[in-house]
Amino acid sequence: MVTLNGAQCGFCTPGFVMSMVAYRNADERSDDDAAIDSALSGNLCRCTGYAPIVRAMKQALAAPDSPFETALSALGAKLEALQDGEDVAIETSHGAIFLPASAASLARYLQEHPDTLIVAGATDVGLWVTKAMRALPRVAFIGQCPNLMRLERDDEGLHIGAAVTYDAAREALAALLPDFGALVGRIGSTPIRNSATLCGNIANGSPIGDGPPALIAAGAMLHLRRGAEKRVIPLERYFLAYGKQDRQAGEFVEAVTIPPLAEGIFYRSYKISKRFDQDISAVLAAFALRVDDEGIVQEARLAFGGMAATPCRAVRAEGVLIGAKWHEATLEAARLALAEDFTPLNDMRASAWYRQTVAANLLTRFFEESQGETMRLAKAGGLAHV
Repeated sequence: MVTLNGAQCGFCTPGFVMSMVAYRNADERSDDDAAIDSALSGNLCRCTGYAPIVRAMKQALAAPDSPFETALSALGAKLEALQDGEDVAIETSHGAIFLPASAASLARYLQEHPDTLIVAGATDVGLWVTKAMRALPRVAFIGQCPNLMRLERDDEGLHIGAAVTYDAAREALAALLPDFGALVGRIGSTPIRNSATLCGNIANGSPIGDGPPALIAAGAMLHLRRGAEKRVIPLERYFLAYGKQDRQAGEFVEAVTIPPLAEGIFYRSYKISKRFDQDISAVLAAFALRVDDEGIVQEARLAFGGMAATPCRAVRAEGVLIGAKWHEATLEAARLALAEDFTPLNDMRASAWYRQTVAANLLTRFFEESQGETMRLAKAGGLAHV
């Protein structure tokens, strides 16, 4: 980076270098410019322009392994040893960390230490330390827990464990909900998607998380565990209020299940943000609609993020749609009902007026995209595809 004039002021250069190291050690890599651009996307600054950074990446791809990379490979081998079923617990005067070898081990540990903070990718929690200077006295890291890394699909749908990253789940999500694959591509950058987990995004309860609204519209079910006791609830019921979720002391999110789209369902998800890549949503909308062969709406799920203190459904607008004919008059009534469903806030990402206007306009976009398609699905009983 230095030799080829790619180094910048210091804020973004470490991010580029970490992305370059990750790409150099990836199973699939290429010196094609487009592939390199994709691997390095998400780092904000472009002080030097991309050209010298791409040249540095190409030189790095051709270079021999460094002592750091040799040590990194050795560390990877040690982490793989955790798969042998041995828990790892470290207690010091500064704090404690627990690496469970199974969900059962984690459940037992949380019953003994209910104040433990669970960390998977640390893409959010890490900022609590670096920005808010918070101390984390007791942490459980689940990123190497085998049965929390399970990603399976059966007749009930797609099951995603608590430690499955966005990148690992992306292909399966796209196969089930076509829009979701494109949505995942706009969450953070490549390093973030390789660390952040779908269930972590849910468990943290952010009102602007990208995953929950898209999952709520799809009818996702959340799996919670406390000791040996397990329960399953609709995802939308997990979010109670800002910063408050339906989770007891010692209870944790074990997995989420996304059912297959029912026959005749038309599904779309939309993200609105200031930048296309690596930006927090101003509004995230996801809609699922089923119309019969007479044009009557039989089922409607309208979910939003960024519009309230939690990710939630627009129940009044849904009520307007269900039982009505899917045409312009019904659309206009549903648009007006959205103003009764939400009273969004003004903040640095968007004004309340902008959010309200965009939410209604996204419903109009959904209506336009659904024309003809909903009737075709009603008659053919097929699934929606982008």
